[in-house]
Amino acid sequence: MRDALGALESVLVLGGGSDIAVATVKELAKERTRTVVLAGRDTAKLDAVAEELRSAGVTTVEVVGFDASKPETHPAIIDQVWRDHPDLDLVLLAFGVLGDQDAFEADPVSAADAVLVNYAGAVSSGLAVAQHLKEQGHGTLAVITSVAGERARADNFVYGSTKAGLDAFTQGLGDRLAGSGASVMAVRPGFVRTSMTEHMDDGPMATTADAVAKDIVTGLRHGAHTVWSPAKLRYVFAVLKVLPRPVWRRLAAQR
Repeated sequence: MRDALGALESVLVLGGGSDIAVATVKELAKERTRTVVLAGRDTAKLDAVAEELRSAGVTTVEVVGFDASKPETHPAIIDQVWRDHPDLDLVLLAFGVLGDQDAFEADPVSAADAVLVNYAGAVSSGLAVAQHLKEQGHGTLAVITSVAGERARADNFVYGSTKAGLDAFTQGLGDRLAGSGASVMAVRPGFVRTSMTEHMDDGPMATTADAVAKDIVTGLRHGAHTVWSPAKLRYVFAVLKVLPRPVWRRLAAQR
């Protein structure tokens, strides 16, 4: 439950090793967030993250196993988290794989595996979370999508298609929960300098995990349903989405 001043007290992170998620929790810890559950596949890595968060002021950090590629396990894991922490203010859905388009085309099964994690895993876990938020009558599910889903580029269209589906799911789930007291927020970052992108050259308007975290916290504070990071991407993609396809292809090829 939010405290008397409206600060978030408890957070569940699905994809607890995400640089953006960790930065967001640290930002929230500057206020009054004191209970965090980190869920992810590499629990040894999450133990190290837990220590970071304790140093940042979080008093209770729990690590649980969660494999985004196994949707059949998600409802039971999330049910158990809620039994252990019956009132959660925020769930950050932050897992995903970027992959490589050439590799996906060479190995279509690997492309399907990425789709399973990025989209199917988010649907199964997101719906399980939404049921609990609805039952408790408050709380927010914040889903990290991507501007890559706004219009897929030829050089990463498998990844872009998963984010397009995820964003549509997020917006629809938010509409579904309207009036329940629970809410859903889509987070659309551009190119973010993280461990996942460290092998890549910066994209246009590149940003950092810390900057995205600040935008997420601001969005939560204002009850936003969609957060663009950086904010100017909203206007850039309003134009890019309606460009004629030949023009879009030329622009995308220049990146």
